[in-house]
Amino acid sequence: MLHVGLTGNIASGKTNARRVFAELGAHAIDTDEIAHDLLAPMGEVYEKVIENFGGGIVDEDGTISRRRLGAIVFSDCEKRQLLNSLVHPGVRAEAQRRIAELENTHTAGIIIVDAALMVETGSYRNYDKLVVVHCEPALQLDRLLRRGGLTLEEAKARIAAQMPVEEKLKVADYRIDTSGTFSQTREQIEAVYRDLVLFEIAQKERKNAP
Repeated sequence: MLHVGLTGNIASGKTNARRVFAELGAHAIDTDEIAHDLLAPMGEVYEKVIENFGGGIVDEDGTISRRRLGAIVFSDCEKRQLLNSLVHPGVRAEAQRRIAELENTHTAGIIIVDAALMVETGSYRNYDKLVVVHCEPALQLDRLLRRGGLTLEEAKARIAAQMPVEEKLKVADYRIDTSGTFSQTREQIEAVYRDLVLFEIAQKERKNAP
């Protein structure tokens, strides 16, 4: 199977891209979903995160408030690195487990792994191809604010805390610009998917060649 990394900064349209790839037939793995499960009560890193960041991040129902935790880590680089060190090993292990499961049950196809910090951690090198989703900065900020729950200052801080997308685009095999309409974005995704399918077929033929 072809392993493809999908990344991009916050509010760039990465989630929608992953969904379209899945509609087209790719096997999609969402690492944010995995992280959410790890942070849930009784999750693998739930207690460790509370021990390191305090009970103030816990809501009345016992769940970790992603907004409160985000307010801490997006304003402090060291605490952000600490959180990553607690969560990312479990995320990577579960993503690899899902990839192995797909490899065991399918003889061909495309696996799309959606991960925000793929370039920052260098894990993009583990994939056959890398897709980077991006959009105009003003649109990115507007999208983030429209999600609700963040002030303008908080939204800007979250954007500023991430690696500049220009750096991610330098190592991309494919670029998807989501600044236009959804139809225009989908056309780009479909074109990338067609190319990935052809690459996967060619790769398989090379392996099977005498």
